[in-house]
Amino acid sequence: MTLDGRLRIAQVAPLHESVPPRLYGGTERIVSYLTEQLVASGHEVTLFASGDSRTSARLIPGCRRALRLAHCSDTCALHLAMVERVARRAPEFDIAHFHIDYLHFPVSRREHYANVTTLHGRLDLPDIFPMFARSAELPMVSISDAQRAPLPDLTWQGTVYHGFPHDLYRFEPTPGSYLAFLGRVSPEKGLDRAIEIAGLAGHRLRIAAKIDRHDRNYYNERIVPLLRQPHVEYLGEIGEHEKQELLGGALALLFPIDWPEPFGMVMVEAMACGTPVIAFPRGSVTEVIDDGVTGRVCDNVEQAVSAVAHIHELSRATCRRVFEQRFTAARMTDEYVAIYRRILEQREHGHDGRQHRDPRGLLHPRNQRASG
Repeated sequence: MTLDGRLRIAQVAPLHESVPPRLYGGTERIVSYLTEQLVASGHEVTLFASGDSRTSARLIPGCRRALRLAHCSDTCALHLAMVERVARRAPEFDIAHFHIDYLHFPVSRREHYANVTTLHGRLDLPDIFPMFARSAELPMVSISDAQRAPLPDLTWQGTVYHGFPHDLYRFEPTPGSYLAFLGRVSPEKGLDRAIEIAGLAGHRLRIAAKIDRHDRNYYNERIVPLLRQPHVEYLGEIGEHEKQELLGGALALLFPIDWPEPFGMVMVEAMACGTPVIAFPRGSVTEVIDDGVTGRVCDNVEQAVSAVAHIHELSRATCRRVFEQRFTAARMTDEYVAIYRRILEQREHGHDGRQHRDPRGLLHPRNQRASG
């Protein structure tokens, strides 16, 4: 820590996408927003990421370019090499903040440098339980309370909701008449249900979606026939600048997921544009969306169709206001800095972190329900 209290922080990002990503990429975008906000706040930040990343922090590349675009055959090897590089340079930092799941756990346990891990993925897969059981003493952060439910006994430092730059999206008070879907083409994301909801509701559906290689068969067999319907428009994978037009002009965002969504960034992106969300209650949905305020939480297709018919009853201005209250990058960064400082204080006084588990009530008070 510098004499004026500024922290020396390592941010360790996945190498699959650049920071920020060129197109689709959730974790890498959040790492970028956090890194840039930390630098703007005066902290000394080193970013471990792909070499084609763009940042105002010091960049230490783990590979020449993002691995998904480079079609890398062994992504694990490059990530493990990056983890070792972080460990060797650990004396340069007050704390290392990892965003690469559990890949660094063995090295971080062995080296004992100050670290914290934000878990960005689902935690209900039994195959990952042994690794977490052996590393339960490491400080961890969840991105929703729902995410941590399968592993309640980890050393949770808090829940920090993702945040976006205040001016990343513009408020759009006057939308068009279409519905939007933004995400991945996969069974759990519910694109087939979104197409059904839009058709039954009598609205056009504009789809912007990425197709991963392992979902290509699902896309060809299940989704392609549905795209031939006259109310469906498939845009492909879009970048950051194209999201404003898609989400801002939408009557509502459809989010009919069927999996334990850890967060769901697109819900917040829609709210930032003033667009309400119609979602199924899986994972984090009920934490992010206030039913009847920023969207409607529906149990099935029929309820979602009814929600579309009444979506004009929700205030788009309120959606934007809730975004500004709960989901900005500045708020997210303040909460992470508070966690960094508490971990460092615990280490200074010989605590292991378990005595101060999950201080969400202090760090992350939920704003009162907005109205209007």
